[in-house]
Amino acid sequence: MIIAVASGKGGTGKTTVSVNLARVFGNGVQLLDCDVEAPNAHLFLRGDLLVEETVNIRIPEVNSQLCNGCGDCSDFCEFNAVVTIAKSAMVFPELCHACGGCETVCRKNAIREADSRIGTVQTINAGDITLVHGRLDVGISSASPLVEAVKRRIQPELHAILDAPPGTSCPAVATLRKSDYVVLVTEPTPFGLHDLKLAVAMVRQMGIPFGVVVNRYGIGDDRVHLYCGRENIPLLLEIPDDRRIAEAYSRGETIVDVLPAYLGLFTQLRDSLLYRAD
Repeated sequence: MIIAVASGKGGTGKTTVSVNLARVFGNGVQLLDCDVEAPNAHLFLRGDLLVEETVNIRIPEVNSQLCNGCGDCSDFCEFNAVVTIAKSAMVFPELCHACGGCETVCRKNAIREADSRIGTVQTINAGDITLVHGRLDVGISSASPLVEAVKRRIQPELHAILDAPPGTSCPAVATLRKSDYVVLVTEPTPFGLHDLKLAVAMVRQMGIPFGVVVNRYGIGDDRVHLYCGRENIPLLLEIPDDRRIAEAYSRGETIVDVLPAYLGLFTQLRDSLLYRAD
């Protein structure tokens, strides 16, 4: 089973839900931190580094001796990563999505692709949990290829929990794609409700079943609950606004390990997700 934990905005508690859910799964679970621009699951699930791999994408290079400036490559590129100026093509690597189309359409064989590093993927043995996370290099603007590289480490025989980037942009969509179930984490505030609606629209467009976890329950108002009721969205879990949780988080500790009263809540969440996947 592949469970993605996502949110419409940052700071709602995605990582809190992800790492504690992984802890109650015990043996046979992977946690993949797909928030490659700011991975932080390793701060709570410490362990031994097993392997670190460099991830490259293929970026086009133009041979000016062969290029006749026909413009086929720039016409093909939807991201304006290749433009034709003064009878020669020019590449803007930061805009390239590494689709390979420009090389394919070039009739003069003036374009070839070369490896360009975008980041790394680390695999960590954190006790019963296998943690995989990506780390995007500074200055790289496209995170989705690294997200896909992290997801290629999914082991089919294990349950997988994907800690998605916040929001509804391309990296979040790349994370959620092919998931069996999505857990949307929100908070009971006007901002939380606004961004939850964006996330709900995204997941519904992708056709993935989902439910909601309300974090910091007790602050704000009941508009998130009323919205979920009107939209027939399952309410999976309420995590109270508990100072002890914030203190544990600041120390890099998981809730279920230091606050046993919450172990049952996350165990119920795990069982509910497994039941919904059957």
